[in-house]
Amino acid sequence: MPLPTPMNRLLRTLLGATLVCGATASPAQSIQALYDAARSYDAIYLAARAQYDSAQYRRDQAKALLRPNVGLTASTTRSGSDTPVSDSHATNTQAAVRATQPLFNRSNRVTVEQAERAYAIAATDIEAAEQDLVIRLTTAYLNVLAAQDTLGTAQANTKAISEQLASAKRNFEVGTATITDTREAQARFDLATAQEIVAANDLRSARIALDQLVGRQDVEPQRLAVPVQLPTLEPANVEAWVARTGEAPTIRRARLTYDIAELETDKARSAHLPTVDLVGSFGKQRNDGVVGVSSGASSLAGSFTNRSVGVQMNLPLFTGDSIQNRVRETLALQDKARNDADAAQRGVERGTRQAFFAVQSGEAQVRALEAAEASSKLALEATQLGFKVGVRVNLDVLNAQSQLFTTQRDLARARYNVVLGNLQLRQVAGTLKPEDVGSVNALLAR
Repeated sequence: MPLPTPMNRLLRTLLGATLVCGATASPAQSIQALYDAARSYDAIYLAARAQYDSAQYRRDQAKALLRPNVGLTASTTRSGSDTPVSDSHATNTQAAVRATQPLFNRSNRVTVEQAERAYAIAATDIEAAEQDLVIRLTTAYLNVLAAQDTLGTAQANTKAISEQLASAKRNFEVGTATITDTREAQARFDLATAQEIVAANDLRSARIALDQLVGRQDVEPQRLAVPVQLPTLEPANVEAWVARTGEAPTIRRARLTYDIAELETDKARSAHLPTVDLVGSFGKQRNDGVVGVSSGASSLAGSFTNRSVGVQMNLPLFTGDSIQNRVRETLALQDKARNDADAAQRGVERGTRQAFFAVQSGEAQVRALEAAEASSKLALEATQLGFKVGVRVNLDVLNAQSQLFTTQRDLARARYNVVLGNLQLRQVAGTLKPEDVGSVNALLAR
C-alpha cells in the first residue's frame, strides 16, 4: 500500500536533499586532516591562542619594573615685567635627562614572579583549549558517522517493512491472512517512514556542525575500518589513570593560582620594607634676558650644566593599619586558593574514575550488542521461516526486524562512544595530546 501523496513527496524531498549533499561532497576526509583545518579556523581555539599570546606581553610589562627608567624633559619660558623703576625680559631654555634604576624593591620583584606564574597559567589554558578542540572535533566527526548509520538502518528498516507490507496485502487478497496483518504492517511502515525523516534531518544537522567547526562545506568523514577494531584501554587499572592526573591542566592551573595568592601575601608584607633607587640626571639650561633700570641695563644671559647622581630611599612609617589589613586579606585569599586547588585535585580524580568506568562499561556494551546483533539476525531468520510455514504471524516478523535494526543502530553508536570515551578519559586525566588524534585516524578506513 503506497504512502499518501503529501507524505511521499515530503520524504522524497528530505531524502533527496541528503543524497545531494553526499553526492556533491568532497572525497572522504580523515579526522587528522580536519583537525589541522580546525586549528586554523575554529574561533574558540583561535581566541584562546590570542589570549595566550597576550599573556607573554603582560609578563614582559612586569619585567620592566626591574629595569632602568629614563626620561627626557625640555622647556622654554619667555617672561617679562615693567615697573616704574625697571623693566626686564628673559628667555629660559632647559633640557634634562633623568634616570632611575631600582636597587631594592621587594614588591616589584614579587610582581614579576606573579607575572611568570600568570604566563604559566596561560600555557595551561591553551593546552586545555587544544584538548577541548580535539574532543569537539571528534564528537562532531563521530556524530556524522552515527547519523549516517542511523539513517542507513532506518532506510533498511523501511524497506524491509515495505516488503512485509506487500506480502501481507498479497496474503489478504488470496485469503490466507487477515486485514489485521495488513494494518499492523501499514502502521509499522508509517512509523518507520517518520523515523527515516527524523534520521535524515539529524544527519544534515550533524553535517552542518562539522562543516562549521572546520570551515569547509560538505565534509565527508571516513568511516571506521571493517572489521571495527576499537582502541584498548591502557592502562587497564583505574588507579594508574588517577596517578597521572598530577599534570592535568586544571590541577596545574589551580596550583599556580595558589602560588600567585601566596606571592600576593609576600607583596603585601613587603609594603613595610624600604625601597631603594639609584637616581641620576644631566641637564642644560640657558638664560637670555635684559634688566633695565634708571642707571642703565644689565644682561642675564648665561648657560648652565646640572649633573647629579645619588641613592634615594623611601620607608613607610605609618599607613593607618592599611598594610596589616591588606596582609590579613591576602592570607584569607591564600586559604581560598589552597582549598580551590584541593577541590580541583579531587574533582579531576573523581572525573577520571568516572570516565574510566564509562569506557569500561562502553566496551562491555559493545560486546553485548555484538552478541545481540548475531542473535537478532538468527531470530529474524527463524521468525521469517516460521511465518512461511504458518507458525508465526506477520507481527512477529515486524518485531524481529525492528529488533535487529535497533540493535545495529545502538551497536554503531556504542562503538563511537567507546572511541570518544577514550579521548575524554585522557582529557579528564590531563594526558590528551593533539597527537592522540592519530589514534582515531588509525581506526578509519583508507
